[in-house]
Amino acid sequence: MDKHPPSKSTVTENVIPFSRFTDYDIHLFKAGKHYKLYDKFGSHTAVLNNGVSGTYFSVWAPNALSVSVIGNFNNWMGEQHVLFSRWDSSGIWEGFIPQVHSGEAYKYKIISSSGEVLEKSDPYSLLCQEAPGTASVVWNTWYEWKDAEWMEKRSGPNSLSRPWSVYELHLGSWQRSPETPELLLNYRDVAKSLVPYIKEMGYTHVEFMPLMEHPYYPSWGYQITGYFAASSRYGSAQDLMYLIEELHRNEIGVILDWVPSHFPGDAHGLYNFDGTHLYEHADPRKGFHPDWKSYIFNYARNEVRSFLISNAMFWLDRYHMDGLRVDAVASMLYLDYSRKEGEWSANEYGGRENLEAVSFLKELNVAVYGRFPDIQMIAEESTSFEKVSKPVFDGGLGFGMKWMMGWMNDTLEYFKLDPLYRKFAHGQITFSTVYAFSENFMLPLSHDEVVYGKKSLLSKMPGDEWQRFANLRLLYTYMFTHPGTKLMFMGSEFGQTSEWNFSKSLDWHLLQYSPHKGIKETVKDLNTLYREEGALYEKNFEWEGFRWVESQDSENSILVYTREGNNTDEALLIILNMTPVARKDYRVGFPLRGDWHIIFNSDEEKYFGSGYDINYVLATEQVESHGRENSALLTVPPLSGLVLKRFNRSAIYW
Repeated sequence: MDKHPPSKSTVTENVIPFSRFTDYDIHLFKAGKHYKLYDKFGSHTAVLNNGVSGTYFSVWAPNALSVSVIGNFNNWMGEQHVLFSRWDSSGIWEGFIPQVHSGEAYKYKIISSSGEVLEKSDPYSLLCQEAPGTASVVWNTWYEWKDAEWMEKRSGPNSLSRPWSVYELHLGSWQRSPETPELLLNYRDVAKSLVPYIKEMGYTHVEFMPLMEHPYYPSWGYQITGYFAASSRYGSAQDLMYLIEELHRNEIGVILDWVPSHFPGDAHGLYNFDGTHLYEHADPRKGFHPDWKSYIFNYARNEVRSFLISNAMFWLDRYHMDGLRVDAVASMLYLDYSRKEGEWSANEYGGRENLEAVSFLKELNVAVYGRFPDIQMIAEESTSFEKVSKPVFDGGLGFGMKWMMGWMNDTLEYFKLDPLYRKFAHGQITFSTVYAFSENFMLPLSHDEVVYGKKSLLSKMPGDEWQRFANLRLLYTYMFTHPGTKLMFMGSEFGQTSEWNFSKSLDWHLLQYSPHKGIKETVKDLNTLYREEGALYEKNFEWEGFRWVESQDSENSILVYTREGNNTDEALLIILNMTPVARKDYRVGFPLRGDWHIIFNSDEEKYFGSGYDINYVLATEQVESHGRENSALLTVPPLSGLVLKRFNRSAIYW
């Protein structure tokens, strides 16, 4: 308890002077180096030495004339529970209110220096009222975790040298109750079906689109007002912890989308918090986002940096997250992002880089990895900014991985083409390997590609029904054998036909049809192949893990390459036929002589393929091809991907 006297307010029996802050806390906060502010700010139930129970409140509002706590306990009137302003000019208002307990809704009533009266939710609240309510709720994040085994060993499955196959989902539209489809399922209800499904499909991680409290549901969670509050739409903090725990107990990692790039201008939120530009940059050229009509954090302000880094730490600490996928990093890095000439100002060196944001991201990653070395930070970054996923000590931003947006764009544009014209775009599908190892890339087929008129992945594919499904299986085979970790948005794994709609469940009924069931089985077997073949992940981010065998056969639209891991004897050969014409007697150079077995064929009948008659065991002969001493003739089925391995019975997956 801080012994210093309060100021600016009169001590009353309604609010008792009390503080969770030490002088050192204040020093760190003002220096931008306090990374556990969630232990200090917000509302915390307590029992004082004299036996009085209640709740301690604290909030940062340095430019306010007065701050009081309002709620049902005082009829939402501000005169009864006025907080004390600390003596140290930190801008913190605090106090202990007796007889206010867990579950009470509250807000801060702030009188600004201009006399404006504001009613704000608590930036550090751990729970919010369910929308359309906007008040904070006194709550806690105590939970008796039962995932110790995962937490102790997760440095293994979360390592960059291990397979990462991520299932991205929006919790409210993954599945809903058939009886009441208009209602959202609770975190615990989702666990009953999601956990066994992820395990069955063989994904290594799930990535939840933002689960922080957001007032506008169509924002999908990307317009956050409660950065420390798990959305009450789906239940309590403890309900979400149960879901995470169940995933961990089934050896499934959990990634959370995190949005430090912008926040909405809702009256109860961070914007204009104490009547001034407190959290957002005051200059609209830096503080307002034209695309999303939202506000940009002031990364130069130490207290804001502490807020954001503490928030990242909070989800990793209290919720046992295995990583954060950081949204819209490109919008943070560039001062001219989505701005016209005259709408932005250059940095001190005349450049377009936001040096304050760059500094913040570096500090964020150093701090997070320093405290949680067994997690991963993943950047959604769409430009050629250098060294996003390289260490800070090497001049990088310090992320563990970066989304490979170029691969995604080029690949989808290529696969949209009628196969007749793919030979003219052959360089588009091979170009990714030019820069594939410049960063630690994750290959994303995310939610952004199946909304706003872009069509579902299946509907992007050309041709008749059989060809569309064959193209999608081929796309997935290419994705899972291409260097880089993998991410797939929900519904894509069974060929959702319609665009993603956040307001309803996925079309699970499609799985009664063979083509969709075939897509699901394809993804399931590709996940198995990916997890069990070290050649596909051990050197994911190294040139040595990938070699072209044939990259120039545009006329036949054939791609051939090898993937190698730590054991070169376990190399895989991948052959992709991007046309609906079977390629017979196609000679391919092999990296090693011997008997090679086709361990995966996307044209299998069980996948709704054609079941084209091919030999599954190939013996190489000493005939030079593709610069290799040994080769073999084989037939490549139409619109198919083949994965071959030197004969090893334990490597057969079908």
